[in-house]
Order: sequence, then structure tokens, then C-alpha cells
Amino acid sequence: MLPLLEARLRQCLEELRISWEVIFVDDGSQDSTFQQLAAMHANEPRFKVVSLSRNFGHQAALQAGLARAGGKAVAILDADLQDPPELLGRGLVKLSEGYDVVYGVRKKRKESFVKRGIYALYYRLLSSIAEVNIPLDAGDFCLMGRRVATILNAMPERNFFLPPRITGMDRLSSIWAGV
Repeated sequence: MLPLLEARLRQCLEELRISWEVIFVDDGSQDSTFQQLAAMHANEPRFKVVSLSRNFGHQAALQAGLARAGGKAVAILDADLQDPPELLGRGLVKLSEGYDVVYGVRKKRKESFVKRGIYALYYRLLSSIAEVNIPLDAGDFCLMGRRVATILNAMPERNFFLPPRITGMDRLSSIWAGV
């Protein structure tokens, strides 16, 4: 998947004509992921790599990447291409309009029927007990402005749950509900 992700990221980021960097977080993989990421970095220095010593989990990987992100805008994107990187440009437009966080809501999930059911149950349960609005079926794919990234990085929690859609920021936007 990484060669395809690399090609799609390069194409869409170059088309945006902006200064960019991508921080990949290898969450203790046991395969050749780190070597592939290191080769990508050697070919393109704007591809950065953070390698965790073991698998700390998805949220810890997000936190590690967010801690190293220094741009005016920060995007969170899983490497499995379930969320298209080509939508980054639309997210940047929303950030330029003043939104703090722009998140994606999947119209269709690619997982099995059982996994989709578990996700649906989980997010509906979480939404029923949360003190903030949680859009159902919003994935981790999001963009946030520098202010939000700075606030999240300043939180003292060692292990936190970071679904960007519930950061509680005052302006949220969904840009790809139809995808």
C-alpha cells in the first residue's frame, strides 16, 4: 500500500503548490514498513519517519505524529487509503475560511459487515454519553489548524483518545460526506 500512498500523496500535494511535509509513524511494525518509509525519505526528504519501538496502538501513533507536526495545517490520514488524500485540498480551503477542524464522514465503509456493525454501535454509544456533538461515522481523517494542534500537543495526558471530530473546537466542518 505504501508505494500507492506515496504516489498519490506526491501528486496531490504537488498540485496544491504549497510547502508541505508528511510525517509517517511506524507503530512497531514487524514487516518491511520501516525500510520502505526510510527509502521514501531518502528519495523525498519531506517524507519524515517516526519509528516507535513497539506497537503502542493507533492513538499513541497519532499523538507521536502530531507532536512532530509543525505546519500551519496538520492532517491526520491513515496509510490504508480508505480516506483519499486528494481531499486534502478541499480541507485546506475550509481551514482558510476559518474553520479550526475539518473532518471526514464516510458514506460507505469498506470493512466487513460485522466490523461495520461494531463501529456503528461504538460511535452511537459514544455519542450518547459524550458532552460534545460526535458526528456518526466520522473517521480519523481530518485537518486542523496550528492552534488546534498546539492545544492538543499541550495536553498533559500520556494516553489520550484523539478522535479529531470531538476536540470541542468551536468551528467544525465536514467536507466529504458524499464520498
